[in-house]
Amino acid sequence: MKVHTSQRRAFIVAAALVSTLSMAVGFVTPSEAEAVTYSQLLTARSQAAASKQRVANLKSQLSGVNQTLATKILELDDLTNNQIPAAQDAVDQANDASATAQAAADAAADRLAAAQKDKADLQTKIEQTGKDYDDAHAAVAQVARSSMHGSQASDTMDIVMGSKDASDFVDSLQTATAVSRSEDQIADQAAEDLSTSKNREDRLAAIENEITGLKAAADQEAASAQQVAADAAEKAANLQALRDEGTAKRAELESQQSSLSSQAAKEAAAQLVIQSQVDSYNQQWTKQQAQAAANAAANASAAQGSTKPSAGATPAPAPAAPSSPGYVGHATGDVGNVYPFSQCTWWVYIRRHQLGLPVGSYFGNGHQWDESARRLGYQVDNNPTVGSIMVFERGQYGADYMYGHVAVVERVNANGTVTTSESGAVMNGRTYSRTIGNVHAYSYIHN
Repeated sequence: MKVHTSQRRAFIVAAALVSTLSMAVGFVTPSEAEAVTYSQLLTARSQAAASKQRVANLKSQLSGVNQTLATKILELDDLTNNQIPAAQDAVDQANDASATAQAAADAAADRLAAAQKDKADLQTKIEQTGKDYDDAHAAVAQVARSSMHGSQASDTMDIVMGSKDASDFVDSLQTATAVSRSEDQIADQAAEDLSTSKNREDRLAAIENEITGLKAAADQEAASAQQVAADAAEKAANLQALRDEGTAKRAELESQQSSLSSQAAKEAAAQLVIQSQVDSYNQQWTKQQAQAAANAAANASAAQGSTKPSAGATPAPAPAAPSSPGYVGHATGDVGNVYPFSQCTWWVYIRRHQLGLPVGSYFGNGHQWDESARRLGYQVDNNPTVGSIMVFERGQYGADYMYGHVAVVERVNANGTVTTSESGAVMNGRTYSRTIGNVHAYSYIHN
């Protein structure tokens, strides 16, 4: 169900990280060592090498293609596989920073509010019993007094019951009074020793001084939170601009695909279109999240509770699904999407429904899906088709070693690879795409 760390890093391209790294093999500058771990350095270098190899392969496929059109294809590839993932990563980091800054601002505001309440409570007490009364001193004295002897009523009964005659009673009472005076003196001394508070007037001055400092801190935290939020908004706007550009370039490429003469160029363009379409699902998801947040805020202000995020993204026009998507002769096991939000299983359920294909609700973890589907009568084999569910065994091609993984086949390519759409726990409801070879090593769930 989960996406392995090494796998997901390949889809959130750390362009900013790569730019800070020396590409000299085996050499790390001090600034690099402070910024990243060695494993991150190796991952970044691996990603950079993979990106260069992908571009080289794409250029080879576009050999002989009109230069203008080839340039457009390469630009869309760069947007889809480099710029947009890097921008998304920047947005995620900025949003995390914004949330942290806002939490700090809220905490500072809470501390200020608490100090202001202390001041108001103390001012009320001053109005009632004066500014020189030492509350803590009196409280500590009472605690000390009570700890030394029982209640006054109990003491009196002890004196009465233990007296032989009236004279004995008077002597006992005088002795008890003397003891009480002694207790008062000892308790008063204990209060002096134990109490570190000030009288009310001094405490009020101390609280007012504290409020001054807390207000300055709260203002600073609030300003910082606003700045970080503005940075996050700017990065989000940049990401949206890149996605809008990608959508426009994809539409332009689709309109000119027929002019491509070589099969290699057609395949390259088709795969790139699918990858760009998969990212377009993320645009829809972002809009739905924003709408859900707005709805939740509106409902909260109306004291009507909050709303859940939508179940999934509404996609751009989907790749062609099999001509007969319906199922025949077996139960689907479908009672709704009960898979955890943003898991690979959650997305596959959504995507199969978008394609009009059946899928079960209780297939288990990713690696269990093929067997679960077989038990219900689904066709399961090792041959991919558009819309089929690709099942990764535990640890297979970077899949989680405990849960395995599942994806949806978006395209079966002429060169024997498949292009997928996938999600994972760390993707927060977003999807990504891969082109994977050695396709017959996997199980595929059909109808």
